[in-house]
Amino acid sequence: MSTLPPLLDRAEVARRLRLIFPDGTPERDKCVRDAAAATVAAFLYIGAIEGTDIWLNPVHVVRLGDTRMLFNADAASRADYAQAPRATGERWYQDNSREQVRDEVIRQGLIPNGAVIERSGIPTTSSKPRYALAAPFAALFDPTLQGDALATSAKAWAAATLNPMALARIVSLRGSTDRDGADVLVRFPNGETRLLAPGPSSRIAQAVVEQFAPRFLSDPVVLWLSESAAKVAARDEGWIKRLRLRITPDRTLPDLILLDRGKSAADLMLVFVEVVATDGPVTEQRARAFLEIAAEGGFDASRVACITAFLDRDRPEVKKALPSLAWGGQVWFASEPGRLLHLVAQPGRLAGMA
Repeated sequence: MSTLPPLLDRAEVARRLRLIFPDGTPERDKCVRDAAAATVAAFLYIGAIEGTDIWLNPVHVVRLGDTRMLFNADAASRADYAQAPRATGERWYQDNSREQVRDEVIRQGLIPNGAVIERSGIPTTSSKPRYALAAPFAALFDPTLQGDALATSAKAWAAATLNPMALARIVSLRGSTDRDGADVLVRFPNGETRLLAPGPSSRIAQAVVEQFAPRFLSDPVVLWLSESAAKVAARDEGWIKRLRLRITPDRTLPDLILLDRGKSAADLMLVFVEVVATDGPVTEQRARAFLEIAAEGGFDASRVACITAFLDRDRPEVKKALPSLAWGGQVWFASEPGRLLHLVAQPGRLAGMA
């Protein structure tokens, strides 16, 4: 009989999962939800860890419960449960929850993030157990690993396991939250700086100016930058007058207006950006208002872009805003600054299919 790992209660497993998979981790919700904690607890209970030749079936998760974890956790009982998972006392889930455990937690969350391995040579339709915790991941649930040592080990595991894009998102989001209590210094393309009030909206606005603009605009200028409570942090009167733009408090205005000067007058483009920390994306109504401002300055719709900027695509405000986003606009995430999501309004051949 293989030596079984020491057990952690489900609450501690849940706490460690939130530490191991910080904000920015792909499919984080599937890796830290209640069912994920139950799943990892079940792996540990039966000892299904890489190298032991013990494998988990989702039924091991749904038939487990606190009664067995707390009062029937001797090695013989745990080994017996691995072979024949029978419910004892109050169970965590009913058998019809197996699909959530298998499809969402394991296949969509833990396997893609390198936390779980799958047994080879088992037919897809087979009911045989096939999953085990990857050994380096399982080591993070050693009860003797605590405090700073646990945090350091979790970061080392992520650096060795997660893909570079995921790590970049995590670092970006960790930096945003670590500094939320401090004023935000924004450096404009021309070298000027502005201090914005602390908070996530200011962090996203900073990222738009410092990360989005130089990546997607060839020669950017910040025409307008506002904060909450209708406070204007920056306004370039020279360019606004030159472009004949009427930017007044009685109008529907975005959080930022950028100008791309391009290489000639024919390349000029206006970019309207809404920063969304909680609410306020570019809706169809707001997009029409922005296009009206641009048209008064002689800008055709083809030379106008409407951007909704979020901190990260896994945030709840993204899901909340999705139904109201305007077609024809773009969505940008500060945690993935080199990517841009286009909401294509007109049908056409898929990119890459021509």
